[in-house]
Amino acid sequence: MWALTVAAVIERQGRFLFVEERDKVTGMPVINQPAGHVEPGESLLDAVRREVREETGLAFTPEALVGLYPLKAANGRDYFRVCYSGTVPDGTEAAPEDPDILRCQWLSRAELAAASLRSGWVLRCLDDALAGRRFPLGLVAEIRVER
Repeated sequence: MWALTVAAVIERQGRFLFVEERDKVTGMPVINQPAGHVEPGESLLDAVRREVREETGLAFTPEALVGLYPLKAANGRDYFRVCYSGTVPDGTEAAPEDPDILRCQWLSRAELAAASLRSGWVLRCLDDALAGRRFPLGLVAEIRVER
């Protein structure tokens, strides 16, 4: 069974917003985009807005879909990551609300490549965004409630 997750690529003046968290297997600090699981009944756009707010304290405005990324994780689980690009308000400082986030930091692509990453998809999502991969938000339909 797939675990559905969302992630956000957020750029400001050539640097990108990342969170530092502890790997759940090793306990070591790793770098990730603001990201997390989609809750039952939650739309993907609502999930990515919520995750960015919880992990950075910032209001995220999704602008485009970057890509879809399946992953067989080291823990044996299958994840399906939906990555968006967008913005947070200028002049605002990140302050995590989620106690699992150790800190937020703005990194260059080179700094990210030298860091310990949550998964290989962290760098791939950034590289896809830097390569200009942008799909309309409407590519993924919103949740349809049938009665």
